[in-house]
Amino acid sequence: MSELPSVITAGRAVDDADAVLVLLHGRGGSAQDMIGLFDEIDVPQLAALAPQAPGHTWYPQSFLAPIESNQPYLDNSLRTVAEVVNDLIGRGISADRIALLGFSQGACLCTEFCARHPRRYGAIIALTGGLIGPPGAPRKYPGSLDATPVFLGSSDPDPHVPFSRVQETRDVFTAMGATVELRRYPGMQHTINEEEILIARQMLQRLIKT
Repeated sequence: MSELPSVITAGRAVDDADAVLVLLHGRGGSAQDMIGLFDEIDVPQLAALAPQAPGHTWYPQSFLAPIESNQPYLDNSLRTVAEVVNDLIGRGISADRIALLGFSQGACLCTEFCARHPRRYGAIIALTGGLIGPPGAPRKYPGSLDATPVFLGSSDPDPHVPFSRVQETRDVFTAMGATVELRRYPGMQHTINEEEILIARQMLQRLIKT
């Protein structure tokens, strides 16, 4: 993907893969971190693409801050994800063979992107994150997620992500036609646990079998 130089790749070549996983890192993290997570998930039939945020952050403020306080960074980051996904579709990979996985700030970016660009994806996996915007932000996203399988996992309490926002994300995605599973992990630190890795693996294995 020479036209997208900030993207790290792993796994199979896109044209030889059964499906493609797009991975979005958290604040202060890196694309290489997400490739490490891809290795842990261990579904070798996949191609993996992990874009790198400039300065290791997708946007500067909390995801709960007013949208305008995170601009133009948020729009630029959403555009980066769109470029990756659209490049794959342009290469003949259908959207229902593309899965997206994000952690923390990357999970917020993942859910916001999918809500703004709804279609049938292969899977949406958001680990400790949710839709972006302050409490009470309008959630009138047009379009349908068309039975896309979605997993939302989150620590609770979490220092950055209120569980109520994860629940709101579940409700919005369900209303948009997704099939959503939500799991709450009381007392878990701001991290990814083994059960979440197992669920991601199972979802991606189901994707490559369809």
